[in-house]
Amino acid sequence: MDADGYLPLLISLVGACAAGPLSARLPPRTATWLLTLIGAVLAGSGAAALGVLALGGALRLEPVAVLGHLSERVPHRGDDPGAVTAAVAAAVLAGCVPAAFRTAFRQVRALRAAARTARSLPGDGDVTILDDPAVEAFALPGRPGRIVVSTGMLAILSDGERRALLAHERAHVSGRHHLFRAVTAVATAANPLLWPLRGAVAFTTERWADEAAAAAVGDRAMTARAIGKAALAVGRPSGSGPAAALGVGGGVPGAVSRFRGSRPGPVPRRVAALLKAPPPARPGLVMAAVAVAVVAVLTVQDGAVNVYDVFEHEQAAAPHRAGAQAVMLRH
Repeated sequence: MDADGYLPLLISLVGACAAGPLSARLPPRTATWLLTLIGAVLAGSGAAALGVLALGGALRLEPVAVLGHLSERVPHRGDDPGAVTAAVAAAVLAGCVPAAFRTAFRQVRALRAAARTARSLPGDGDVTILDDPAVEAFALPGRPGRIVVSTGMLAILSDGERRALLAHERAHVSGRHHLFRAVTAVATAANPLLWPLRGAVAFTTERWADEAAAAAVGDRAMTARAIGKAALAVGRPSGSGPAAALGVGGGVPGAVSRFRGSRPGPVPRRVAALLKAPPPARPGLVMAAVAVAVVAVLTVQDGAVNVYDVFEHEQAAAPHRAGAQAVMLRH
């Protein structure tokens, strides 16, 4: 019972520690999908594990045993979580679930606001140029999504670098990178142990757009120059656009670099990655990560079945115990 409750939480810690290496070693598109799906799975399994711990411990409480018509031996079982464990699990669950709903609401609101902004932009094409000396470039989600770039940004880039920048922002829109980040934000709110995944997915979506831009213009070195110049000129992780806008500089300030210690920040690592060949597929690494997530789900399922079996068994034993006591009293 204890292992069933705690193992998914330990796996969440493993997933958090693996987020940085996976984001660097896998192709960015694969890493984005993998980290987002694993984050969602581990967030759900972590919440379920807390529920199993809370319920398993609650069954040992005398009032719960009476209300559930359980046998008298349930409060004295030694194989279930104790009252303290159940209380802690319930408190954490009570904090994380509302946080996840609040985050989901904010993400939906931000995406809808960005889509409204995209619809209100002038012009019929997918690119809107702002007559503004400030250095700005970002992508807005929507149907269709739009790309906003300032004249200040265009002024610092060559023609080829402009094409690379626009290809980068178009990749954000076509790849629906806003949704990956939104899902990861909700998952990390539901399971704070997964917090490094948020920065990792921000990094992989930028790398995904970088690789798409390099493929579109056919020049990795020029794309690296464009990304480096644009990010340095912006001077911050995102521009001044709506909350859901994806700027060329990233999106979650320093999240990956803090997790990885003294390593360079996201933009230098993105530039360095563009100056090398794209990372190989590594299907074995992907399958290993998926297998670990599956173990978390199966463990929670096993824990839930154990709690249900205890409930059924002790509920069935209660009438027999009551009947035996009644016979003894008659004699």
